[in-house]
Amino acid sequence: MEQSTRTRAPQSRRNAAYVTFVAATAALAGLTTPLAASGSPQAAPPQLLEWTACDGTTADPRQQCATLRVPLDHADPAGPQIGLAVSRIPSEQPGARRGALFLIPGGPGGSSLNDPSGKGQKLPQEVRDRYDLIGFAPRGMAPSTSLTCGLDHGDLAVSKLRPWPAPDGSLTGNFATARRVSDACARNGGELIKHIDSATNARDLDRISAALGERKLSAWGVSYGTYVGAVYSRLFPHRTDRIVLDSNDNPDHTRVQRAWLAAYEAGAEDNFPEFAKWASAPGNPDRVARTAAEVRPLFLRLAARLDHEPLPRPGANPPRVDGNELRQTMLNSLHDPDGYPTLAQLINAAREGTVPPAPPAPAEPVLQNVTAVATATVCNDLAWPGSPAAYEKDVAESRAAYPLTAGMPRNGTVCAAWPFPPKQAPVRITDRGPSNVLLVQNERDVATPLSGALKLREAFGRRAVMVTVNATGHRSYLDNGNACGDRLVSRFLATGERPEQDTYCR
Repeated sequence: MEQSTRTRAPQSRRNAAYVTFVAATAALAGLTTPLAASGSPQAAPPQLLEWTACDGTTADPRQQCATLRVPLDHADPAGPQIGLAVSRIPSEQPGARRGALFLIPGGPGGSSLNDPSGKGQKLPQEVRDRYDLIGFAPRGMAPSTSLTCGLDHGDLAVSKLRPWPAPDGSLTGNFATARRVSDACARNGGELIKHIDSATNARDLDRISAALGERKLSAWGVSYGTYVGAVYSRLFPHRTDRIVLDSNDNPDHTRVQRAWLAAYEAGAEDNFPEFAKWASAPGNPDRVARTAAEVRPLFLRLAARLDHEPLPRPGANPPRVDGNELRQTMLNSLHDPDGYPTLAQLINAAREGTVPPAPPAPAEPVLQNVTAVATATVCNDLAWPGSPAAYEKDVAESRAAYPLTAGMPRNGTVCAAWPFPPKQAPVRITDRGPSNVLLVQNERDVATPLSGALKLREAFGRRAVMVTVNATGHRSYLDNGNACGDRLVSRFLATGERPEQDTYCR
């Protein structure tokens, strides 16, 4: 018989790591949670969590799971409810416990449900002693109440949902895809699809924190999770304890995800030279050129050839490799230097008129779920222009200035045809609140480049200190960073000691 434990009502010892996203309220005495300082309805008293063994196999048998009911619409707390899947591994040293450390996933479309058993176990012992590690599946992500748009198989291809222009720069195909995907999401997404956005994700975190009995939370947010963490820290600044934001998104509230997509221009330019050095190194079994200077023109020539002479790739989606598939593989590979061989092997094979087998893809139900949640979040956060004319000039300029990314970063996504208006304005990140945020950022990051991270640092002002790491790849702390950056972040989480000023880790 499975054992079940019950989270106790709020106690002063149950205080701390619930992460990133909600508004300043001075009322810390109780666990009822105001939505914001805007007269929004207050939340109902927190539900207590019933912890049981997790379904399926997890890497660590200590991980427990529970389901929390939260409002579909936080503005209507007494209305329909949905389920959020939550997980935890308790502090390994209860006498040293400070609180709960929320592991905020990237994406949108990511889940941290198994992260307490995964990346959470990379944390130093002193950090695992101080915190319960908390994971969750954001709203819409299975096994939380899940979302699907029921898309055609072909529309699940990354290079279809990423708006790569046609070889001649035309956007016609992109906007046909946008209309088709938006229609499917409106038809199949139900009410849930209208209530998935970044501010709502932050408010869900506040509900989880309350159900855990925490009056403050600590967090480790990565990639898109840095934006959720920043929003939480803005909406609920006095509910935050120690906040680590790793691989940081530009917080521009006038553009939100449009700015993140546009950042791939700089990100690719920052990172491609590192790939070129690796891909030209003597002794590399996947070497593509004799010198680093040869790699970029070789890549551009091959992409242009594949634009007009694609190669078949049976079993893949799409079942061919054209120029945009090569470019998408480049972006994927530049996320992590461990991915460089994938790009190099595709380049070498395509030059000879063949292609390697497609990498294994997630099961289609997983792709449907991830795609629906990612699309809903991006499109509900901010209204995008709806006319192709709004993008044509920008795309043409981008294609000329940044040929590696061929205009994609400034193109219109599915959101250009999205049928639902945003339910709330994007949250503007400011310096109001306690000085308890540590940003960690690799100098060369294709997805969240340093230029955007500096914008978040500027927005936080006195609230934040930033550690810039001389490293390449997306995700810095305990992943693609270096020992100096890892040491500073671990010290902050374990002791609260933070660098006195912005720091560069060579």
